[in-house]
Amino acid sequence: MSGQGRSSAMKMKVVLVLCIVVLIQTEVAHAAVYNVGGSGGWTFNTVGWPKGKRFSAGDILAFNYPSGAHNVVAVNKDGYNKCSTPSSAKVYNKGGDKVKLAKGQNYFICNFPGHCESGMKISVFAM
Repeated sequence: MSGQGRSSAMKMKVVLVLCIVVLIQTEVAHAAVYNVGGSGGWTFNTVGWPKGKRFSAGDILAFNYPSGAHNVVAVNKDGYNKCSTPSSAKVYNKGGDKVKLAKGQNYFICNFPGHCESGMKISVFAM
């Protein structure tokens, strides 16, 4: 390969890498952060909080609550409907937990006794 051919190939690689970086940054820049429950935070009767909001895959839900008072459990539909925690569920318990939404339906509950049953659960659809 001639010196000019190697130079052109290197330029193409640099352009490709730059395009990938721009695409990644564009996706990150479009992710929105939502404070679950608004100013009241993650607490009782937040079940209706998602109503009227549009979520996208990659958006971040911020669950703000005092550590030890609640938790956040990512559950499946059955866990959401029954207020139960599947053995494979991811549990967050620090307060100020940030969870990235997956495409499709996302379900979250607080599994402290009586909390989910008191409306401390949300179902969010992300496009």
